[in-house]
Amino acid sequence: MLSLLYKTYNLEKKHVFRIAGGARTSTPAILIQLTFANYIGYGEASMPPLYGESFQTAISFLNKIDLSPFKDPFNAEDILTYIDNVVPKNVAIKAAIDIALHDLIGQLLKIPLHSYFGLRKENLSTSKTIGIDTPDIIKERVKEASQFKYLKVKLGGENDKEIIHTISQTTDKPLFIDANQGWKSKEEALDKVHWLKEHGAVFIEQPLPKNSYDSLTWLAAHSPLPIIGDEGIQRLPDVINASNFYHGINIKLMKSTGLREAYKMAQTAKMMNLKIMLGCMSETSCAIGAAAQLGALADWVDLDGNLGIKNDPFTAHTVKEGVIHLNNKPGIGLINPNWDRILAY
Repeated sequence: MLSLLYKTYNLEKKHVFRIAGGARTSTPAILIQLTFANYIGYGEASMPPLYGESFQTAISFLNKIDLSPFKDPFNAEDILTYIDNVVPKNVAIKAAIDIALHDLIGQLLKIPLHSYFGLRKENLSTSKTIGIDTPDIIKERVKEASQFKYLKVKLGGENDKEIIHTISQTTDKPLFIDANQGWKSKEEALDKVHWLKEHGAVFIEQPLPKNSYDSLTWLAAHSPLPIIGDEGIQRLPDVINASNFYHGINIKLMKSTGLREAYKMAQTAKMMNLKIMLGCMSETSCAIGAAAQLGALADWVDLDGNLGIKNDPFTAHTVKEGVIHLNNKPGIGLINPNWDRILAY
C-alpha cells in the first residue's frame, strides 16, 4: 500500500531575488515522502506566490488524496491521472507527488530515472541566474558565477541596458535572457532583441505578456534570436500551438505537474521542431535532481534553483565548473535522504 507524508518548508534565498514581477527572499515549499513496502520516494512542490499556490492550497489538496485503491506503484499512469483529476490547477503539489512516485519506482527498480525514461546519462551545463539589481550587486553575482558557462539574466524592467552594460564590463559569457513578460510592445521587444544579440544573447525567454498572441506571432516571425515560451507554456496542451508564438519552450516540473507530463511535453516539442529548455523555480536538490534526469532531451539547461538557497535538506548530483554531474543513484539521485533529519531541519 502507498502511504504519503508531507512537511511544510520555507526555502531561504541566499540573496534577494528580483524579477520584473517583484522580489522575494524565500519560497514556500512542501516536501513529500511516498512509501511502498520498505521503499521510499521523495518529492517537492516549490510554490512562488506569483503562481497562486500556498501551504494552504497544497495541504487542502493533499487532504483530498486517497491512494488506498492503488496497490501497484508501477501503475503510474493511472495514479497520476487520478491525482491530476482530483481538482484543477494545484500543479506544483501534483508535481511533488509525481516526483516522489517516480523516485519510488526508481528505488524499486534500482535504476536512475533517466534509464527508466530510456534516456542516456548526460552531464549538464547549467546557466546561473542573475536577478534584477543594482550595478554593484550584479557585478558581485557575475563574479560568483565565474565557473558557469552561461548566465541567465533577468530583464523586463526600466534598467535593462544598464544591467547588460554592467555584465558586459565583467564577462563575455553567452547570455540566456528572461524578460518575464516585462516588455510592453512588439516593437520595443524587437529593438531589444536586436540589441541583445549584439551583446551575446543566445535566446529571449517570454519577452511579452503570455496572452499577447498577435504580438508574439509577429515577434517570432521577425526575431533574429529564438523566442522561448515560459509563462505562456504551462502544460502539454500549450505545446500544441506553441510554434505559432515561440521557437522553443521552457519546461519546468512545477508547471507541468511533474516528470510524466514534462517528458511528454519534450517529446511533443521535438516532433514539432521546437527547442527545449529545462528550467526551475527556487527548489531543493530533490526537484532539481528529478528535472536533471530529463537532461538528455534539452537544448539548454537552467537548473540552478538549489544553488540559490541556503537551507537545502537534500544532497544529490554534484555541480563542478557549472556542470551538473548526474550520479548513478536510483530514482532522482538523492544521496542518503533521511525523513527524520528533514523533519528536524
